Amino acid sequence: MSLVVMATGGTGGHIYPAVATARELMARGHETLLLGQRGGMEERVAAEQGLAFHGVDAGKLARSGQGRPDPRELLRAGQGVAQARSFLARTRPGAVVGYGGFASLPGVLAAQSLGLPTVLHEQNARLGLTQRLAVRGARAVGTAYERVIGLDPRRASLVGMPVRETRMPRAEALERLGLQDGPLTIFVMGGSQGSLFLNNAVPDTLRHLFGGEGLLAPQANAGLSVDLDFTGSRAGEGVQVLHSTGPRWLADVARSVKDLEWYEAAGFVDAVAAWSVADLAITRAGTSTLAEAAFHGVPLIMVPLPESAENHQFHNAVAVQQAGAGVVVEQKHVSGALGRAVLECAAAGPRASMREAALGRSQVGAAGRFADLIERHLR
Repeated sequence: MSLVVMATGGTGGHIYPAVATARELMARGHETLLLGQRGGMEERVAAEQGLAFHGVDAGKLARSGQGRPDPRELLRAGQGVAQARSFLARTRPGAVVGYGGFASLPGVLAAQSLGLPTVLHEQNARLGLTQRLAVRGARAVGTAYERVIGLDPRRASLVGMPVRETRMPRAEALERLGLQDGPLTIFVMGGSQGSLFLNNAVPDTLRHLFGGEGLLAPQANAGLSVDLDFTGSRAGEGVQVLHSTGPRWLADVARSVKDLEWYEAAGFVDAVAAWSVADLAITRAGTSTLAEAAFHGVPLIMVPLPESAENHQFHNAVAVQQAGAGVVVEQKHVSGALGRAVLECAAAGPRASMREAALGRSQVGAAGRFADLIERHLR
């Protein structure tokens, strides 16, 4: 069996698919290790998951105001490649797997410079910058979408998005999260670090819709005919909200909703429990989030991050909307549009249809399929 190095980091959307694939490979007898930015989120997650980790320097390749990469970030990236090269030359893994994002680049480029097999996972509907830099030297590319803009279809293998394929019984999840059985449960989540924009916009929108009692405010429903006999909830008992703010923003959000008994803000939440109880979710549109929602059959209201690289979150969200599993609300149109989307998606009929469409999008077994692809290219 071989050592397989997962080059990943930066955000949960890049890290957790690597963790899921590492678990699958370990179950097959391989040794795995996460390689990423020293001191980054990936180092913490590896420790929490009991996975080996090696840290290097990493530099973001985002362009500065003059349209050129920051030279200091390029220097860090170069240092990271040298550090990763030294580590990989000693350990000689069977393959290095890159998951995209700036923290993955040192490991992938270092591996290619040593002639080690590299396999990429492209999670978005458009090929990212770091993946474009690495794709020519890669042996294979696993994708989460059937078509990826910027990637030759002959290089792509559709494997899906590796996620934690774990569900929790609803009663157990409600108890763990301190929520009630009955109200429609809305999960708000802006990614692994939270979203300042959603943290500011969503509480005010839901307060306007549902008022201080967590029931549909009459003024919010003016001109709309919405059946709010919630499937899976007792009619007339309103809503409850679980909002994962990210630790940096928790205090601010908690203050803004302290008068709403039905609105629970938390820095981090147990994601498996949250997805297991959610009837509807308001999120960004990272592929990892979309894949977890599909696995759990949760309809989505997606507010894509406009600053995402090459607007890939918008492309991701449009694909979900076209499948009938969610609604896109662009950030510039949130005022007014978000409230209308919540009312439309909370209605029993549309929500049931969206749930079926979401389950239809689920790519169960993605970690196993990607592990198969990796094993075919091991040194």
